[in-house]
Amino acid sequence: MSIQADGASREKTTAASVSLGTNFILTTVKAVGAFLTGSVGLFSEAVHSGADLVGSTLVLVSVRVAAAPPDDEHPYGHAKVENIAGLAEAGVLGLLGLFVIGQGIEHLWHGVTLQRIDLGLLVAIGCALMSGAAGYYIRRVGLRTQSAALQANGLHLLSDLGTSAGVALAFALVKLAGIHWADGVIGIVLGAWLVVSSFRVGHEAFQQLIDRRLPDVDVARIREVIGGEPSLISYHRLRTRLSGNVRYIDCHVVVPNTWSVVEAHQVVDKLEIELREELKPAVVVIHVDPYDEEKARR
Repeated sequence: MSIQADGASREKTTAASVSLGTNFILTTVKAVGAFLTGSVGLFSEAVHSGADLVGSTLVLVSVRVAAAPPDDEHPYGHAKVENIAGLAEAGVLGLLGLFVIGQGIEHLWHGVTLQRIDLGLLVAIGCALMSGAAGYYIRRVGLRTQSAALQANGLHLLSDLGTSAGVALAFALVKLAGIHWADGVIGIVLGAWLVVSSFRVGHEAFQQLIDRRLPDVDVARIREVIGGEPSLISYHRLRTRLSGNVRYIDCHVVVPNTWSVVEAHQVVDKLEIELREELKPAVVVIHVDPYDEEKARR
């Protein structure tokens, strides 16, 4: 049976589908708008949404694969597929950001004049509103289900809200003050933003792939649960990691050497159940050590 609840898997799949559909619409609208207006700002936004479209496709595939239960070849499940998808999306985003910066510099160098200013302004504002609504929903689902891939994708869509607003500002400056170079500057700024965002998203995905420990708040809660068991003498070798949205926890507990196997099992079973409930979805393994007076003195 899968560690993830069926409801959470369905919610993640729905959010990934919304992301895919939203990015397809945004990419198409921005690309057409860039072609009609000659705006490098809108072009950069089309590239951004195009990268998110690729990322959304990866996310949709990854959350379905990650939801598959463990098998003989993958006894720990498939949750890290989501982290791989997040890392791949970050790489694509960074490369496209560098390309957009180059286009912005070229735009400034040749002094391109924008066309159909009102249309461009309308496209930028509409895309900003759509990106904000979809990004807010997808990121909330990602945080609730601990999906690194959905969080990354939602963050990209939320960043579209600000970047599309920046493009709208550039069109407003052209319309109101005739400042045509504003579009090229916005394009360069947005390209730099894409590069910075790619590093941030890629770093988080990479940290999970190399099994970084759980956040301090989770570790503190684990220590509170184990340390709060009065029948234990002590505990040690606490290790944690996050794979996709699943927390893995293992440690050693020291029990009186007069206990029977049944007594030790009952206490450990109680702790494992409590930790799984507190930090779900979680896999908890606790090893029992009998108290050794010689080791304690050393």
